[in-house]
Amino acid sequence: MKPFFFIIIVLFFSKLNAQPNCYAFKYYGDTLQYKACKMVEKIDDKYYQFSREFQEAYDKALEVCPYFAYGYKEKSVAYLKSGDFVSWKSLMDKAIYYNKKDNLGYRGWCRYQFFKDYKGAIEDFEELEKLVDDIGYSVNGDYHLQIAKAICYSALGEKQRAVAIINRQLSQKDYPPGWFDYYQLGVTYFELKEYTNAMKAFQKQSEIHPLAENLYYISKIYKVQNNSEDSEKNRKQAIALYKEGKYMKDGYTHHFNKVYLAEMEQDGTDHEKTFGR
Repeated sequence: MKPFFFIIIVLFFSKLNAQPNCYAFKYYGDTLQYKACKMVEKIDDKYYQFSREFQEAYDKALEVCPYFAYGYKEKSVAYLKSGDFVSWKSLMDKAIYYNKKDNLGYRGWCRYQFFKDYKGAIEDFEELEKLVDDIGYSVNGDYHLQIAKAICYSALGEKQRAVAIINRQLSQKDYPPGWFDYYQLGVTYFELKEYTNAMKAFQKQSEIHPLAENLYYISKIYKVQNNSEDSEKNRKQAIALYKEGKYMKDGYTHHFNKVYLAEMEQDGTDHEKTFGR
């Protein structure tokens, strides 16, 4: 399952970040977008996004075609990475104004990932649902955007709704579960105190992609059930996995429901106080 999932994500991620086919614009008679597209063709191979040359190349392309949505999106990335979120949003809003289908998912994901703008992200995802059958994946490939939407609802306190969305996505025919889908489902069930369902989700997660955080939550379930032996066993295994580097990672931000090593280790102190060991 994991190799298949990896191939799917790599293909999608490559497609998401690839420059549009310039000749497609020409085929449909859009000569302005064709010219703008050709002006920045393979520009990513020549210049870094933060460079003046990169930005000026897109500025010139947008002078030729002011509705070249891809150009606004590409210009926006450097502002997002540098923390100038006002400039990023201004450019992304223009990209969406000219091409909603290709840009709503990206803006929604960024609103979730970088700004914790859960309501705004949900609005973008749900608007995209009206335009396409499948809203696709996050730009980093970590989550299907339906799972991201569920996370947003969970963050807003709508846990039952989040569970329903995740289960609906997992039940889709030919959908390969993501590396963190069952973990997020399990944590949400845990917060709802549905421990049996939580355990089932965490066990599924262990089969797909073992995580320190996942084992830690299994230890928490055993702790709730007053099973101190299995609780401590899984907590120690979680710490071992964490030290092996098998935990939730993100190059820019922190995963939702991320658990840190210090918290796992501190829980051991609490365990000794509770069970007298």
